[in-house]
Parts: sequence; C-alpha cells; structure tokens
Amino acid sequence: MAVTDHVDLNGFMEGVKKRNPHQPEFVQAVQEVAEDIFDFIQDKEEYHAQQILRRIAEPDRVVSFRVCWEDDNGNIRVQRGWRVQNNNAIGPYKGGIRFHPSVNESVLKFLAFEQTFKNALTGLPMGGGKGGANFNPKGKSVREIMRFCQSFMTELYRHIGPDVDVPAGDIGVGGREIGFMFGQYKRITNHWNGVLTGKGLEWGGSLIRTEATGYGAVYFLENMLATKGESVAGKTAVISGSGNVATHAAEKIVQLGGKVLTLSDSGGFIHDPDGITQEKIDWVKAHKTHRRGRIEEYVEAFPGATFHPGKTPWGVPCDVALPCATQNELLGEDAKTLIANGCKAVSEGANMPTDLDGVHAFKAAKILYAPGKASNAGGVAVSGLEMSQNSERRSWKEEELQQMLKDIMKGIHDACIRYGDQGGGYIDYVKGANIAGFKKVADAMLAFGVV
Repeated sequence: MAVTDHVDLNGFMEGVKKRNPHQPEFVQAVQEVAEDIFDFIQDKEEYHAQQILRRIAEPDRVVSFRVCWEDDNGNIRVQRGWRVQNNNAIGPYKGGIRFHPSVNESVLKFLAFEQTFKNALTGLPMGGGKGGANFNPKGKSVREIMRFCQSFMTELYRHIGPDVDVPAGDIGVGGREIGFMFGQYKRITNHWNGVLTGKGLEWGGSLIRTEATGYGAVYFLENMLATKGESVAGKTAVISGSGNVATHAAEKIVQLGGKVLTLSDSGGFIHDPDGITQEKIDWVKAHKTHRRGRIEEYVEAFPGATFHPGKTPWGVPCDVALPCATQNELLGEDAKTLIANGCKAVSEGANMPTDLDGVHAFKAAKILYAPGKASNAGGVAVSGLEMSQNSERRSWKEEELQQMLKDIMKGIHDACIRYGDQGGGYIDYVKGANIAGFKKVADAMLAFGVV
C-alpha cells in the first residue's frame, strides 16, 4: 500500500472549500465531522492511503434537473430539482425529498452527507442521499401540488429504485406528496415496489413512521439522561418547530411525564407556562395539518400562553431542549443562554439545527448533547423497516415496530458511548456518532477497493 503525506484538518478543509465554493451548509457539515474523524484516523494509514474521508465528502453524483408545471391560472412555472446520491457503500441511497424555497445544492449536499452517517448508525443497510426542489407548497392548491409532484417524478424516476435509491418525505413533503409521486412512478414504470417510503398504510406504508423521528429523539434523550441516573419525568422541555417531528417529540415528552413549554414556526414561538398537554398537541397537529394555520393562533385557543414574534424559544429556562425545526436555528449565543439557564440535555430532532459555535459551546460545557445524525435517526430507521416490509410483502404490528425503534435508538446510543466516552463521566456524543458512522462506511469502502 502506498504511503501518503497526511494532510492536516485545515489543509483538508481548505480543499473542501475550494471545491465547493458558495456552499456554506455543506462545508459546515463536513467541518463538523472532520474535526472528530481526523483524530480517529491519525494512526490508521489505510484510511489516509485510500483517501476515504475525501471520497465520502465528494458525492457519488449530483443530479440537477428542470421541473416544469402549470398552475391553476394556466401559467407555466419552472423550478429546479435535485437528487444528491452521496454514498452507497452499505446499501441503496436513502434520504428525504424536501420542497422549500431555501433548497439549493449546498443544503442538499449537506443533508446527504449527514444522512450517510446517520443511516450507518441505525445498523440497517442504507446509504446516504437527499433530494428536493425550490418549490414552495405553501399557498398552492392541491391540484397544483399534484401537478408539480408528477412533473418532479417524471424526471426523478430514472434515477431511483428499490435497490438503487429510495427517497422519503422531508420538509414540505408529507404523505400526500409521497402519494402523488408514487402514483406517477407507478404510472411511468408499471412497477409496484418500495421505491418511496412514508407511504400510506393502505398501500405499503409502515405503522409509527409518522411518529418515529420525534419519538426517536426523545428515546435518545431518555438514554442520555439514564447515564446520569435521571429520566424525562418531571423535566421541563423547550421544543422548536410545530410540524411532524416537533409535535411527536412533544407528545412523547408528555407521555413520559415531562412538561413541554414551547413550540414555534417561522413566525415566532409560543410559550405556555401551564404546559402543552396532549389535548393542546392534538390541537396543534390539526391546526397545522388540516388548516395550514400559524402557531401564533395557539394563544387564541389557549389564552394562558404568549406568542413571541420573530424569535426562537432558546431563552426560555428549561431542563432539556429539542431543536426540531430546521438547520442552523440554534446559534452560539442561544447555546450559551441555554447552558446559563441550567439546561442539562439537548437532543436534536432536526438536521444540523445547531451551528458550529453552538456545538462547540455545548461540548465545552460538557452537557448531554446529541447531534441529529444520532438522535433523529428514528425516522430513517423506520423508513428502513418499511423497505424491509415492502420487500417481504408484509407489515409488522405497532408493538413490534415500537420495540424495534427503541432498540435501534439504544444501539445508536451505545455506539456513541463506545467511541465518545472521554472519561470522567463525560460522553462526547458528537464525536461518538461521527466516528461510529464513519468507521462503518469507511470499512465497507476499503473492502471495495478504489471505486
């Protein structure tokens, strides 16, 4: 094996920035992983010689395409769609589709890169990918959304398949949008197979898929607290977001005896000092899902709460925090405020919701801090189980799936401890998750040679 000159972390990151100009989200994601991986691979010549981290940080392919559709007024609209297939060393590419005006190549590359390690942590045979379009479903009619989804799939179908790439939902893509895309895939190919996950229960979907990401983030939180002899019961929780992940995280916190104080959306956050009960969570679910309402209207239904426009909830004192909205929503100063207010644990429900300054602050304070690639892996884990059920032409009972989800989250937690235990009772979950995910993917890549 050839011996290579080892580039240092700064040199590696300079190369990443040079190759990916104007892609700050992707560079940030690579930086966060590389900071931990460089220490781990320092004395492992095979990883250096085979340029493993360099190869993982270069997607297998980025497919970009035009999506033309017609709105209800007969106007022709043009959006841009992408599918980033980052790495399939351990299984078919797997990752969501996001419809949002903020979607661009950098965001999708960061998500696909993160997804590679997250999927590896689940223990299931899934590679990493992500896709989407800069289409905004808000304010669109159901027929406009259907036409867009059909046009999007007319291009995407040639790049995916049950043994190639299996997309799922994400921001702006729920069960309705998955249905429209699956129908178009079936129409074009005449194949009924598990090419998408997040499907309806009547046509190949899995029980608890909707709940899985939020529930999984709380199960991971439970595992972290247990290392300190504590539990969720009696803890106050600050949660951002009010969509699928946030509401189900809140639901599980309540079920375990905790008290949820906040939810949010892009307009601001609500603070309910009386606690957001199951009844209130059900109201939010219905309000956001069926009426497409804003979280500020919560205070009209529940007058004990207050709405704080244009702000995030991280200034509200709490025991635990779960950022469940979007990337880079929790900044360095927010992290310091949480720490100063006595927050004991943070479990990320969203993908990379904490910026690098925030990550460094949590690690310096040595609080229990779970990165999204570990704590929000429950969603993709149940998506992987949906793939298995589709392949076997069967469906598992809810009790079986709940236990599998708990076991997977426990397995991820154990892997983080294995590589992140720093001694003295401190576990660096970021380092543990990064190394555990990297090692599985890297060893598979070594086995395949230079491909």
